[in-house]
Amino acid sequence: MKFILMSFAFATLFTSTITAQDQIKAEVDMSFNVLRDFEELSSAFEALAEAHPELCSLTSLGSSSQGRDIWMLTINNPLTGEDTDKPAMWIDGNVHGNEVQAGDVVLYTAWYLLEAYDEVPAIKELVDSTVFYLAPSVNPDGRAGWFRDAHSPHSNRSGLKPTDNDQDGLFDEDGPEDLDGDGNIGRMWKADPNGTHRRNERDPRIFERVDPVPGPDGRIMRGQWSRAGTEGIDNDGDGKINEDSEGGYDMNRDWPSDWKPTFVQRGAGNYPFAYPETRAVGDFIRAHPNIAAGQSYHNAGGMILRGPGAEYGNSAYSRRDSATYEALGTAGEEMLPHYRYMVLYSDLYPVHGGFVNWIAEGLGVVSFTNELWSDKRILQNGQTPDEEGRLRWNDRMLFGQNFTDWTEYDHPTHGKVLIGGPTKYSGRTPPPFMVEEESHRNFAFTMFHASQMPKIRLQHIDVTHLDGDLWEIDIEIANDNLIPTRTDRAANRDIGRPDILMFTPGPGTSLLTAGTTRSRAEKTMTPQEHRPQRLLVDTGIPGRGFTTFRYLVQSEGPPTGEFEYLAEKAMNISFSVPEESP
Repeated sequence: MKFILMSFAFATLFTSTITAQDQIKAEVDMSFNVLRDFEELSSAFEALAEAHPELCSLTSLGSSSQGRDIWMLTINNPLTGEDTDKPAMWIDGNVHGNEVQAGDVVLYTAWYLLEAYDEVPAIKELVDSTVFYLAPSVNPDGRAGWFRDAHSPHSNRSGLKPTDNDQDGLFDEDGPEDLDGDGNIGRMWKADPNGTHRRNERDPRIFERVDPVPGPDGRIMRGQWSRAGTEGIDNDGDGKINEDSEGGYDMNRDWPSDWKPTFVQRGAGNYPFAYPETRAVGDFIRAHPNIAAGQSYHNAGGMILRGPGAEYGNSAYSRRDSATYEALGTAGEEMLPHYRYMVLYSDLYPVHGGFVNWIAEGLGVVSFTNELWSDKRILQNGQTPDEEGRLRWNDRMLFGQNFTDWTEYDHPTHGKVLIGGPTKYSGRTPPPFMVEEESHRNFAFTMFHASQMPKIRLQHIDVTHLDGDLWEIDIEIANDNLIPTRTDRAANRDIGRPDILMFTPGPGTSLLTAGTTRSRAEKTMTPQEHRPQRLLVDTGIPGRGFTTFRYLVQSEGPPTGEFEYLAEKAMNISFSVPEESP
């Protein structure tokens, strides 16, 4: 069967014209106008791994609190090297259980990379030179529960390890109930003669706030309805409704960098890596220092987020690191309509112990969090719709599927209530017919990010006879891509291993000293005091730049020897001293 795949070179363009070169043969028949539950997502990854054993392998990083596998697909061409010898990109999704399209975007990424490998040259080049570690659901329990159970668009973010959220000694004893039986957790409005709201005359689905009016005892409201929270009852008799539902923690506050306890950062666990899911992911990432880029998918809001997660003064991100993020983030804004490139703490809100805090600030890896889907996609003018606008969209485009009409219910606490409103598929997830476009555009941005991981090469080597048996060797190592081999964050915090330039002199050649210099024309150099045959390059090779190294050697004739540049986040290169200067 043939599937339509957009050429990577035109990843940001969507047209109605399909040419023969846009069609490729796919091994796995897979649709992307759906959202898959955990079992379906697992089966899809198993099918890809079975169809493409030459390029990928599927493993489990560990088990969730309820025993589900935390799947990871490694995409690597072993004919071009081991996965740990190449720059790698970590891509995950669904750390929050209700952010389900994140897992499907990771699936789309895996499918496109594997199926387009033989058809799209840019994809083949990327897969041959890069490794992808793909974790579609960091929170498999939350994903399974969201599809299986009644939920609202905003529940359940948590994992499902039993937790005493209201500190009454009981665990998960007062969660929501689907009282109207529509398969969702809706909103409740209680009848109230002095209520804050009334129903809109033209569209009674809308509750509109009323203005207060003076009364004998002060201001009073003249509405007929007041909010009564989310759908459910008081199961434990403490006078509160739905205050201790399943889980109730936030695994995206459980990472070690800038972790804070719950009284500072709501949702944090008792300590970093407190949950088996985050611990399994953390163990893998720490064991793979070749990870040079990171992407975590969430929903919603149409945002391309980067750190810092909190305000740390001027020391968090250097000018060079910020410029790298700026180049990548602004490219993302071009590729993702109505998405905004934002700094997390200053443009959104502070996050302590978030994944982007850890991988970017704790490990020095250039990373983003994309908040998938934006309500601005609803209206042609790109404006955020009001409630009437959302209902019009739902009526005209989705034929009313994402709204449950208000139903009367005799509530044991509130008396007469109305239950209904937006379903769990509204607001935070794109409608089915837009899932594939959302997936492809985010995939294309992430592939651009991946294509900018460091790629080093020998740019120039020059051998100069100075006097007698004294020779000078000048070397330029260049990086063709945006991301440096070591970010300033990594260099300044001593994160990971510095780059190393190794020199093994040939017969009759001995090394006197070596170091860096500003350019080949520069007369001076900064020598390394100890072990010059093993130059430590702490700042690495800059993005789209080069570093110049100078060696002074003794040799009766033209010097000989072998060089090797070693970098954790780039493929190593090796070269020889030329017989004659170029």
